[in-house]
Amino acid sequence: MLGLGRDRAERIPVDNQGRMIADEIPKVEGPTIVCTQAGNVNTGAFDPIGKICAAVRPAGAWVHVDGAFGLWAAAAADYRHLAAGIEDADSWATDAHKWLNVPYDSGVAFVRDGAALKAAMSITAEYLTTESEFRNPSDFTPEFSRRARGIDVWAALRSLGRQGVDDLVARCCGLAQRFADGFRKACFEILNDVVLNQVLISFGDDVTTRRIIDEIQREGTCWCGVTVWQQKTAMRISVCNWSTTEADVDRSLEAMLKIAQMSH
Repeated sequence: MLGLGRDRAERIPVDNQGRMIADEIPKVEGPTIVCTQAGNVNTGAFDPIGKICAAVRPAGAWVHVDGAFGLWAAAAADYRHLAAGIEDADSWATDAHKWLNVPYDSGVAFVRDGAALKAAMSITAEYLTTESEFRNPSDFTPEFSRRARGIDVWAALRSLGRQGVDDLVARCCGLAQRFADGFRKACFEILNDVVLNQVLISFGDDVTTRRIIDEIQREGTCWCGVTVWQQKTAMRISVCNWSTTEADVDRSLEAMLKIAQMSH
């Protein structure tokens, strides 16, 4: 949407969890947007957002936080520390369709400077009535027409409340750790530090891992997708459904481990 083109984007070195190495960010010159991650979709890792903001904002850079999963950690007492520094950024984005379990197309953007958002997104034409005493939603989104997705998000938050969101995030993270513990106990490799709700499992070489994932999907007890993390094929588990229980995890582990052990 910025229209910069792929060749204008500069990748910053990361560690083995996908966290940006703040000390290796080049000197910021001219208009710059730095896109950070709160909750890598493979590992769950968080960039050192506070340190990145301190490094680039004095030079005028805009810092954006992609918090599709991880922004919700800020709502959970035991996981809030992971999101330290996000308050220094200029904008955040998150997906309500993940942890809030509302319809798929419910994305949320938070912007420090509301005037900048409106200037970037609003469209004017002679036939449009855009000036009024009321907030015009289409001035703040790339879509000119859409359904009232905000109602679903509001209803979920209203139903759960602050403590309900905290409990939901904490429970899913605990269940992800339960998955990881089960695979470790069976001597399969976990590729990530399980800090949030994501688990990456390798069953050995790439061919074997893909074959076992295919067999797990065909068996049908639990569906897990394939990903490639830092040149290694893995099975990706992402726990975010409000209804998932320890019994679900144990049943899924039993089925998946049976397939994996028979294939080795």
